[in-house]
Amino acid sequence: MKNLNKFLLGGMMVMGLSSQAQDSNNPWAISFGANAVDTRTSAKGNDGSLNDIFAQPFDVKSNWNMIPTVSYISVSRFLGDNISVGLQGSVNKIDRYVRFDPTAPGSDLHGNTNTNPGDLMYYGIDASLRYSFMNLIGSKVIDPSLHIGGGYTFFGDSSFGTVNPGAGLTFWFTDKLGLALETSYKKSYGDREDVAGAPDAPSHFQHTAGIIFKFGGKDTDGDGIYDKDDECPEIAGLKEFNGCPDTDGDGIADKDDACPNIAGPKELNGCPDTDGDGIADKDDACPNVAGLAALNGCPDADGDGVADKDDKCPNVAGPKENAGCPWPDTDGDGVLDKDDKCPTVKGTVANGGCPEVSAEVIKQLNDYGKTILFDSGKSSFKTQTYPVLESINSILKEYPNSNFMVEGHTDSDGSNALNQTLSENRAAAVRNYLVEKGINGDRLKSTGYGETKPISSNKTAKGKAENRRVEVSLIK
Repeated sequence: MKNLNKFLLGGMMVMGLSSQAQDSNNPWAISFGANAVDTRTSAKGNDGSLNDIFAQPFDVKSNWNMIPTVSYISVSRFLGDNISVGLQGSVNKIDRYVRFDPTAPGSDLHGNTNTNPGDLMYYGIDASLRYSFMNLIGSKVIDPSLHIGGGYTFFGDSSFGTVNPGAGLTFWFTDKLGLALETSYKKSYGDREDVAGAPDAPSHFQHTAGIIFKFGGKDTDGDGIYDKDDECPEIAGLKEFNGCPDTDGDGIADKDDACPNIAGPKELNGCPDTDGDGIADKDDACPNVAGLAALNGCPDADGDGVADKDDKCPNVAGPKENAGCPWPDTDGDGVLDKDDKCPTVKGTVANGGCPEVSAEVIKQLNDYGKTILFDSGKSSFKTQTYPVLESINSILKEYPNSNFMVEGHTDSDGSNALNQTLSENRAAAVRNYLVEKGINGDRLKSTGYGETKPISSNKTAKGKAENRRVEVSLIK
C-alpha cells in the first residue's frame, strides 16, 4: 500500500503536465477507477492461433489481477476532429499469472495453468491517441472509441516497453460526467519469462473502469454558454440566441437587429414602421405617410413614378426626366420637344419633328438653280444672281434637318477636263455662299459633272444655255 500511495502521488503530478481532450467545450478530462491485468493472452496455449491467444478474455475469477482501491488515473486533452491525446498511470498486484503447462495438474483445455508468481507489483505509465465515434453516430450519451499508443511497464523486478492498441466505451450521464470503460492489448517485444521461468516481459491485456470528468470550459460573460458556442462571448445573453442579448425584447438578437434599442418586427430586421407601409422608419423617406417601396416609402398621387415630394406636377403624370410634369409639344406636330429636332417648326414624326422636303421643293430649288448666272468661263456670280441665291438660302433654312447636294453642270464647249473643273468650282461657289449666309456646312456637299449630264442638245444656243446649270438634290 506504501508503493500505491507513491504511485498515486506521482499520478497527480502527471495531471499537471499531460495533454489530451474530450470535447471542444471542456477540453480537459480526468478519469480514475480500477484496472485489471490479464496475462492469459501471451500464454498462447496449444496452437498459438489468434483464437487461442484471445480466448477467455473475461475470465475474471481465474485470470484477472485487481486490487480493491483506485488503481489508475488518467488525464486527457481534446485536439479537435474527434481526436484526443492522454496520459495514464496505473498500479496493480500480480497474483494470477497464466502459464502454458499442459502437464500441470488443473491445466485447462488450452493447456494453461494459473499460478501466483509472488504478488508482484505492477506499475504502468502509458500515452495514447484516441479517436471518438460519438459525433459520427450522432449520440450525446454513448461514446465508442479506438486508441493506439505506447507505454512502459514495471512488472516485479523487470520493466519493458509496450505498444498499446485498444478500444473504449464511455457513457455520459451529463455533459461533464460519465462512466469510462477501456481495454488495451499491451504488446511486449521481450521474452515472456526469464531462464529461470520467472515472469519477465509478458504481453497482456489491461482493462479499466472508472469515473470520467470533463472540465476547462470557458464562459467569459457568465451566461451559462461556453465561449466556443457563444456568438457574443463578451456580453451576457440568452441561450435561444446562442449567448447574444436582445435589448429591446423583440425576439431578435441585438447582433442581428438593425434597431437593437427599439422593438420592431422580424420582417423589418427589428425596426419599427410608424406608417405601416412595410418600410422601416430608418429607411423610409416619408416615415409618417404610407408610400411605396419603390419610392423609399413616399406616396405618388399621379402614379408617374415620381414621389410627390419631388414631383413639380404631383397631380398630373409626367416623366421623371421632366420632374414629373408632361413634356410640351410647342409646334403641335405630335413630336415632343425633347425629341423634336425642329421644336418650333411643325414637321413630321418620320422626320424627327422637322418638315420633310417634297418633290415640289426640290423642283423649286432647281428652277432657281437654272437662273444662276456666272461670269463667262468663271465661277464668280453675275450681279443679278444674288437674289436667286438668297431665295435658295431661305428655302434651305426651312428644312434645318435635311442635307443637300449642290451639283454643277456645263455645256460641251471646251475640253472635258476644263468643263469638269469649271462645274466643280461653280457648285462649290454656290455651297460656299450658302454656308456664309448661315447654312450649316455639314448639311451641304458639292460636286461637278462637267458636260456628262446634259438635259438639252448642245447643238443649239438654247440647249447649251439649259445645260449650263446648277441643280440641288436631297441627300437621304
